[in-house]
Amino acid sequence: MTKINLLPWREALRAERQRNFIISLGVAVMIALALVGAVHLYMEFLQERQNQRNAYLEREIASVNKKLGKIRKLEAERRALLDRMNIIQRLQATRPEIVHLFDEIPRRLPDGVYIKTMRQLGNTVTVNGVAQSNARVSSFMRNLDRSEWFDNPRLEVIKTVAGGPGGRQRLAEFTLKFTQVNPGLSKDADGEGNG
Repeated sequence: MTKINLLPWREALRAERQRNFIISLGVAVMIALALVGAVHLYMEFLQERQNQRNAYLEREIASVNKKLGKIRKLEAERRALLDRMNIIQRLQATRPEIVHLFDEIPRRLPDGVYIKTMRQLGNTVTVNGVAQSNARVSSFMRNLDRSEWFDNPRLEVIKTVAGGPGGRQRLAEFTLKFTQVNPGLSKDADGEGNG
């Protein structure tokens, strides 16, 4: 006998296919959500790891900056100490210069030349004086030039004025500048340059 199925088998097949499609779609959505979640968790893990690295680097940079600050402070203190030492050495080296200035000037002063004022600014000495003649001023300049403690004498001003008893004598009033040098320092500097 022949069996005839009068049930709507096409609709049942369609319903079963639709159910399988929905299940497959649900499984695919679940897998996609799981993948998205896994990628999101992995990205958060990488971000957290990078944040930890950044925090470590920031701590190390802060530590190095503190050390650099200490080093800069020590370098500044070192420079200040070296500057003080240089000043003390210069003062020690130049200490006898004033003595030699007051010792050499009278030795180099020819007869007929009189000093009214003497002023020193740094190594430059300015002398204002009166001489009996221009030749005596020239002699004074030559004497200064021969001294190892003086260098580069130069006449700034010279003028003739009336002087002496009753204003009958003609005098040369002058302003003269020269440089005071320390022959010991010059020899030391030459010795260092040659060695």
